[in-house]
Amino acid sequence: MAALNPYDLYDVRSLLSEEERAVQDTVARFTNERVLPIIGDAFDQGRFPKELVPEIAELGLLGSSLPEKYGCAGLNAVSYGLICQELERGDSGIRSFVSVQSSLCMYPIYAYGSEEQRERWLPGMARGEIIGCFGLTEPHGGSDPANMKTHARKDGGDWILNGSKMWITNGNLADIAIVWAQTDEGIQGFVVEKGMPGFAAQEIKHKMSLRASVTSALYFDNVRVPDANRLPNVKGLKGPLGCLTQARYGITWGPIGAAIACLDEALNYTKERILFDRPVAATQSAQIKMAEMARRITLAQLLVLQLGRLKDAGNMQPSQVSLAKWNNCRIAIDIARECRDLLGGAGITTEHAAIRHALNLESVITYEGTETVHQLVIGRELTGINAF
Repeated sequence: MAALNPYDLYDVRSLLSEEERAVQDTVARFTNERVLPIIGDAFDQGRFPKELVPEIAELGLLGSSLPEKYGCAGLNAVSYGLICQELERGDSGIRSFVSVQSSLCMYPIYAYGSEEQRERWLPGMARGEIIGCFGLTEPHGGSDPANMKTHARKDGGDWILNGSKMWITNGNLADIAIVWAQTDEGIQGFVVEKGMPGFAAQEIKHKMSLRASVTSALYFDNVRVPDANRLPNVKGLKGPLGCLTQARYGITWGPIGAAIACLDEALNYTKERILFDRPVAATQSAQIKMAEMARRITLAQLLVLQLGRLKDAGNMQPSQVSLAKWNNCRIAIDIARECRDLLGGAGITTEHAAIRHALNLESVITYEGTETVHQLVIGRELTGINAF
């Protein structure tokens, strides 16, 4: 019998279609050849590698699930998940860039925008010529979006926008921001363009996580936004929460890539590291730790594949996304920490991947709903009682 793939013990890949395997192979090759050689230095420097954006766009990874008529790839949900997994095997910052552009910016324009708005922005975004960011979280409370202070009031044919947003991925890179604000008619979404008077972005420095990603605060001081830039087809929290479900779906896949990268590094290192006259990999403690990692990765892989099939069938529920986001972020951060430990002192340097992934995952387990929030979502699903 053929040896099992240590990173796919249940041969989940055999359950993929030919197109899905081709997508995974293409993005894996990009990650191996273009991301991994530079990402350690980019993390050290606190620099997002913008030079990769044209290649990411050329591969069709921006808005990959949206229709081809807007210049997108028209791929299914499982393919999008595989894209996220392979990109995050490189670094969470690269996957975050693609997630925000695709699920938080292009998706709301497609789902909630007018046809004119779709034609105006989506093709350029698919080509990577227009970068977007998503303005929902505010400084006083990310887990309670209904407590939104940013507001917009109607003024003739325009809207006057005031407020601020915090922890915004791509903020200082962005040409447009999808901004959610309170109005007299409920929460609405606006496409705010770079250069509009009163709109400013300030990059957040001194991060120890997602260092190869741009994170910003956004400020709106009497920004005049034409009604043509308002997303007309949604009102209320349904709009931003619908976007978050799309992005969280990708995040359920991404951390598996980080976990696989860490396990791969630990396997190779422990086979080469000799202590007490034998490889570390020959010890029971190391084997038990790595077997536990493989078990968790296998369960996560099966979880997201079924989630993707449900999404492609139109049957996915937000609470199912919450369960997978909670489970897979938790397994990934635990695996990254264990792998860092197996590397010993070498594990604290960014010459190795484990500490970088562990630090990144501190953000991934927090954004798009903290672990506690997703636990409470499942608790509500089980009991019918809202404990928020």
